[in-house]
Amino acid sequence: MSQHTVTADRHSSRLVAVAICCATIVVDGYDLIVYGTVVPTLVDGSAEWTLSTAQAGRIGSYALIGMLIGALTIGTVTDIVGRRKIMLVCIAWFSAAMLLAAAAPTPEIFGLSRFLAGLGLGGVVPTAIALTIEYAHPRHRSTTNAFMFCGYSVGGLIAALSAIWVIPSLGWRSMFVGGALLGFALLPVAWKLLPESASFLMVRGRHDEARAVAARYDLALEEPAAEPDEGRKAGALAGIAELFKPRFVAGTLLFWIGTGMGLLLVYGLNTWLAQIMREAGYELGSALAFLLVLNLGAIIGTPALGAVADRVGSKVTTSTMFATAAVCIFLLSYSLPSLMLYLLVAVAGACTIGTTILVNAYTATFYPAHMRATGLGWALGIGRLGAIAGPIYGAFILGSGWGLDANFYAFAVPAVVGAVAMLLVPRTAPVTVTDEVATPART
Repeated sequence: MSQHTVTADRHSSRLVAVAICCATIVVDGYDLIVYGTVVPTLVDGSAEWTLSTAQAGRIGSYALIGMLIGALTIGTVTDIVGRRKIMLVCIAWFSAAMLLAAAAPTPEIFGLSRFLAGLGLGGVVPTAIALTIEYAHPRHRSTTNAFMFCGYSVGGLIAALSAIWVIPSLGWRSMFVGGALLGFALLPVAWKLLPESASFLMVRGRHDEARAVAARYDLALEEPAAEPDEGRKAGALAGIAELFKPRFVAGTLLFWIGTGMGLLLVYGLNTWLAQIMREAGYELGSALAFLLVLNLGAIIGTPALGAVADRVGSKVTTSTMFATAAVCIFLLSYSLPSLMLYLLVAVAGACTIGTTILVNAYTATFYPAHMRATGLGWALGIGRLGAIAGPIYGAFILGSGWGLDANFYAFAVPAVVGAVAMLLVPRTAPVTVTDEVATPART
């Protein structure tokens, strides 16, 4: 077998690892966005329960509260017990929680099921990002992560498209059954094909296993930090403390703000956009089409913007995307032709969902390998405060009586805050590698 063939096989194996992470995020995206597709049914009295706008907003936040807890705890534990194990446990957990949502006899049990799903979903996101960043080519980490995390929008697209047919024909509960089936179908595939992180094995002292994985997947092993590692071996608290060392603290806090603003926009818009457009006079199918276009815009735009980030730098790209989102959301308040509104929503999708994805990649490249999942887990965990606020924030504005335009103004403001936060992120020293010289991601 030629060297070229061996290298191609190794690169293909890398792509399999990234593809499994992407498939996991597809189910993650479906489960989170599916709630936005059933909200109009739960609010307008078509279901067996009739929820108020405030109740719907609170239930929308329960999954995100679970994600906050899951990201903070599981994201940190991942750097201790291993990324493969966490991925498998989380997939099984949130798939079971979706079945509970489908069978929930009361709004209270339904809300509990959404919280439980959030625990698993919150743990899987930082783990998937950390694995993707590791298995990506060092020069294309932002692009690869953008492609992988487009799975979130693919999941949203599947949810929005299927809802147009499934809810009228089979009822809103069937949407959650479908998500559970997707998760359980993925689980045996991930069990068989998903590798462990070579960097995790190296940091835990399992050097022979790490080198075997690196050789199989043609990876560059990142050096453990040169400083004494007794504290790191002591457990999760030492890893958290590293986030606040002088080298990292400013970036840590700014990534929390940027992630929070991005997630507020993602979950606020995905929960309430369809209902806002119904308030604007659109029928259910047309209102759901706006939700579909929001996620379609992210699928098309995010990989291209990831390539831009690899070329010109994450700081410039993410701050510009946040600013563009603010402008597009603001312009939705004007009476424009439907085609122009769809275009603005598509760009807003690329520059809200897409920006959040690129902020995740930016966060991952900011930290060295041994603390990457911890840094991501805490950024996503604290950022979940924005995600939790999104549905409640949207419900408050929608029910305030301030008028339809206020909904758009309210969602433009967090985008401006996110742009400023990304502009202020400082540079940090590049990650070092042993097996090859990687070009550090631009910041």
